[in-house]
Amino acid sequence: MIWAGFAAGLLISTVTAPVGVSGAVFLLPVQLSVLGVPSPAVTPTNLLFNVVAGPGALWRYRRDGSLRAGLARRLLLWTLPGVLIGAAVRVFVLPGPGVFRLLVAAFLLPLGIWLCLRTLRPARRRPDRAEPSAHVLAALALTVGVVGGIYGIGGGSLLGPVLAARGMAMARIAPATLAATFTTSVAGAAAYAVLALGSPRSVAPDWWLGLACGTGGLIGGYLGARLQLHLPETGLRLLLGALAAALGALYAAQALS
Repeated sequence: MIWAGFAAGLLISTVTAPVGVSGAVFLLPVQLSVLGVPSPAVTPTNLLFNVVAGPGALWRYRRDGSLRAGLARRLLLWTLPGVLIGAAVRVFVLPGPGVFRLLVAAFLLPLGIWLCLRTLRPARRRPDRAEPSAHVLAALALTVGVVGGIYGIGGGSLLGPVLAARGMAMARIAPATLAATFTTSVAGAAAYAVLALGSPRSVAPDWWLGLACGTGGLIGGYLGARLQLHLPETGLRLLLGALAAALGALYAAQALS
C-alpha cells in the first residue's frame, strides 16, 4: 500500500501541478476506494499529502520567477480561517462515509464540467475583470477554504478554475493557488490533530501513507511545474475536467446505490 500511495502521488501531481492543483482532489478517491483509508481520517491524510508534496512545485515556480506574493497573500488571508471551520464541520457534522461520498460527488462533478466548458469556451481576458474585486476575492477564498477543510484539498483546486474562468493566466494562477493550498493544508492538518484529541472517531491521518503519497507528490509536483511551459494548457484542462467529472459521477452512483 505504501508503494501504491507513492506511485499515485507521483502520477497525479505530475499531471495536476502545471494547472495549480496539488493533486489531492484526485488522490482522495484513490485513498477511499483503492488504499482503504477510513472516513473521516482520509481528509487529514489528504492534507498531509499536500503538506509534504507542496514544496516541490512551489520551489520550481519560485526558481522560475513565477511565484509572486501579491495574489497568494490575498488568498491566504481568507482561506486559512475557512479551512479551520471546514475541519470542525468535517469531524463533528459530516463524519459518515455515505454523506461524504455525496459531498465528493457534488464537488467533483460540477467542477469537471466547469473545467471542460471553460476550456472549450474560454472567457475573454479583459484587464478590468481579470482579477476579482477585494470583496469578491475574500468571499470566494473564505468559501473555498471551508469546502477545502471539509474535503481535505486545501482549497487551491477550487480557486484555480474560478480565477481561470475570469481570464487570469495560468502562469499567474498556478503558483498562487498552490501556495494557498500548501499553507492552508498545514493549518488544516494541525486542526485535525487537535480535533482528534476530543473526537471518539479516528480523525488522525494515516501518517505512513500520507508521507508516502506526499513524497511521490513532491517529486511529481516539481516535474509538473517544470513542464508547465512545454505542455498544452488546453489538453491538460480537458483531461482534468474529464477525470473530475468521471470520478464525481462514480461516487454519486456509489452513494445513491
